[in-house]
Amino acid sequence: MSRLLPSPETRQKLAKTLPVFIRTTTFKLTILYSATIAAFSGALLIYLYYSTVYHIQAESENRITVEFEQLSNAYAAGGMERLSQAVFERMTLSGSPFFYYLEDSSGRKLAGHFFQLPGEAPEVGSRTVYFDFAQPQSDGTVVSRLAAGRIVRLRDNGGALLVAFDAAQQTFVVSRIRDAVFVAVPIGLILSLAGGLLISRGAARRADELAKTTEAVMGGELGRRMPVRGTGDEFDRLAQRLNDMLDQIQTLVEASRHTGDSIAHDLRSPLTRLRNRLELALSQPMSEEAANETLETTLAEVDRVLDTFNAILRLARLDAGSEGSRVRMDLSGLAEELAELFEPACEEASLGFRSQIARGLTVLGDRDLIAQAIANLLDNAVKYTPAGGHIRFVVARGPDGQIDLTVTDTGPGIPESERARVTRRFHRLDSARTQPGSGLGLSLVESVAQMHGGQLILGDGDGPADCPGLMATLRLPRA
Repeated sequence: MSRLLPSPETRQKLAKTLPVFIRTTTFKLTILYSATIAAFSGALLIYLYYSTVYHIQAESENRITVEFEQLSNAYAAGGMERLSQAVFERMTLSGSPFFYYLEDSSGRKLAGHFFQLPGEAPEVGSRTVYFDFAQPQSDGTVVSRLAAGRIVRLRDNGGALLVAFDAAQQTFVVSRIRDAVFVAVPIGLILSLAGGLLISRGAARRADELAKTTEAVMGGELGRRMPVRGTGDEFDRLAQRLNDMLDQIQTLVEASRHTGDSIAHDLRSPLTRLRNRLELALSQPMSEEAANETLETTLAEVDRVLDTFNAILRLARLDAGSEGSRVRMDLSGLAEELAELFEPACEEASLGFRSQIARGLTVLGDRDLIAQAIANLLDNAVKYTPAGGHIRFVVARGPDGQIDLTVTDTGPGIPESERARVTRRFHRLDSARTQPGSGLGLSLVESVAQMHGGQLILGDGDGPADCPGLMATLRLPRA
């Protein structure tokens, strides 16, 4: 039996010959949904048909039963003579819906609408009969109509009694209901399948757009984005999330491409100085004091190189989400500690320093990472502010329940055109090339801000146009 079934490879090849939208899960679900709707609609129509027809037939049977009971009372009261009189009286009633026929045991007609008994009377009991009868019209024509009734064999007499009614209207209603059911079921099935086909084609088209965009990105087109139609449906939400992911991937890829050149550029100088110093030390005899000085200088250069690599490693861990753990922490206390730590450094650099820290500010974050970010902002301010300048450190409540940690200096500042790039790894302004550093300070601050759901905002300080200074704000959500 298993040999008669196609192999998995054959089934896969056969599946690939089908149109794409037919092979989608959306189409399969649509077919299932359409089949369910069709089955429900069919069951509902069949129920309505049988309940309606049964009600009509039951009502007719009930009316005939009531009529027989009344005639039975007349027969019990006065025999055939009273029954014949009752039948005649009912025949003369205006608007009566019933037809009658009464015969004795010999088959002779005693009263009734017809010339003879339509149908054969049962030996005992009753029998339901359907027959055609001619009904004269007002214009002189005769129309054949359908009647339905019941023939009862009379006890103790042997005669037969027929009570019938015009079933043409009932038959017409039943026929219309049956025709409506037979028409509605296939139309409902066709419409549900057609609707499912259209829906699945649209969903398959959107999925195909996402797949093609993904293939283009995999092929190197990092600038391609998923189409967003603005409908707000699940495909738009998925496309928006994927676009955000692609933006992040593009940023990381471009940063990675830039990192190699930046590492080579920024580490070439200290490594070259280190090599030249060692080569010079080996080329001539040195006193112990000179050797110690050379080793100390060399050790300082090596420490700077190691600091750069440690910063790169920490940024990589931040990007991977494996660095830091969030706890509820006192941000005001941390800011006061850092202010006390940097105030002597500002005095040594002949800089004025003023801090203004609000009390009772708390955030949900990693204390070490936030401390590193604040220290980077303060260190940059000290490094790039010329002697005689001043630095202001303000920690206060910001907009929308956030906390702003702002460091403002009177240094050269950062041009507005460069502010979007200074947070990239190893990106340094030309004016900063003479200062020690790796160009990773603001990158780490940006990564810490993103990790905590905040942002880094760069703007002009309070200085004049030729030396506006820098206002760097680390905005974090308040716990």
